[in-house]
Amino acid sequence: MISQNGFLLSYIKYGENDAVLHCFTEEDGFQTYFLKGIYSKKNKKKAFLIPLNKLHFLVNSGKSSGIQTVSKLEIVEANDVYTDIKANTVIFFIADFLNQILRNENKNPNLFQIIDEFIFELGQQNYRSHLIFLVKILKIQGVAPLLTEGNYLNAETGTFSNEGSHHLFDSENSLLWKLILSSQNPYEIKIPQVMRKSFLDSLLVYYHYHITDFKTPNSLEVIQQIFE
Repeated sequence: MISQNGFLLSYIKYGENDAVLHCFTEEDGFQTYFLKGIYSKKNKKKAFLIPLNKLHFLVNSGKSSGIQTVSKLEIVEANDVYTDIKANTVIFFIADFLNQILRNENKNPNLFQIIDEFIFELGQQNYRSHLIFLVKILKIQGVAPLLTEGNYLNAETGTFSNEGSHHLFDSENSLLWKLILSSQNPYEIKIPQVMRKSFLDSLLVYYHYHITDFKTPNSLEVIQQIFE
């Protein structure tokens, strides 16, 4: 048996009682697991299947090339964040986001840590934390903008210049990018409500330029509606 801790990113019901889980684990990065019997009537652990829930897995250690099977599933820590409708909406959006961009990610302790950090911030009702988190991912992935001179971020080149190149990267949004990139404690930065939609849109544009095959998450419309 192999012991793993990981964040649940997505899951798909398989047959009547089973499920396929996509997780980002502390030990091995992105993993896909097969979980038997989770949807059976007597199994109360189906309540654990919530995006970004931090779970502990015991996984069969066979060397088969197929999907590894989970033999035991436990929750690492209960989190009240799922009872808050705004936080819950953010959780689903970020899980959707990570499920896409981490598919080829191996073990990455820094990335695992900032997911933990993000969930803590969201639990403190920091409803701008997902915006900060998405910039922090870019930094860990090595594709964040360079802090050069200029008032306008050029999303394609990842540098700042004195001339605007995209309506979403105006002087206000570009300054916010600079503040987050340069701050030691970016979660403390206040992002006005009126700027959050346009800043999120600018993040998605940047991801399209710098993350291969990136697609806008299906849950984007929901998160935009809940914060309007």
